[in-house]
Amino acid sequence: MPEFREMRRKRQLLSEAESIEILAKATSGVLSLIGDEGYPYGVPVSYVYTDGHLYFHSALSGHKTDAIKNCEKASFTVIATDDVKPEKFTTYFRSVICFGKVHIIEDAEEKMRTLRLLSEHYSPGEEGTEKEIERGFSHMCMICFEIKHMTGKEAIELTKQRKQSDARVSFVE
Repeated sequence: MPEFREMRRKRQLLSEAESIEILAKATSGVLSLIGDEGYPYGVPVSYVYTDGHLYFHSALSGHKTDAIKNCEKASFTVIATDDVKPEKFTTYFRSVICFGKVHIIEDAEEKMRTLRLLSEHYSPGEEGTEKEIERGFSHMCMICFEIKHMTGKEAIELTKQRKQSDARVSFVE
């Protein structure tokens, strides 16, 4: 059996580039870990994506860090579009789910580098960034999620709309 399942509804599969674009633009997602007593633990987090990795910040201790120390396997989900269509009894959605391995960054230089990436993602060009980083650096940790498998998916209605749009563009050319 393969390590990761293939997506069943392949027509709705987003390309890797489209999935990465969603990860790069979004500002939050849900990190899912194995928590206390084996219960799933899904926690909403802010993050930054770069080069096949996701980075999060966290307090030095707590449920999230304990779960990471106990099991390196995790998943991460981002919902980019969630347009409820009550009259059609459906939702037009775009989402990405990642599976991978997660760890707390121990190296101070790597921690600083990834914290700066996170800061630039949320507060680009802000004057007080370095001062804020210095103030909080010793009171927090950075977490690295190495993506091993990723799938993006969209509602079939959005897939059909795109194909129609692509067909019109091809016809015009």
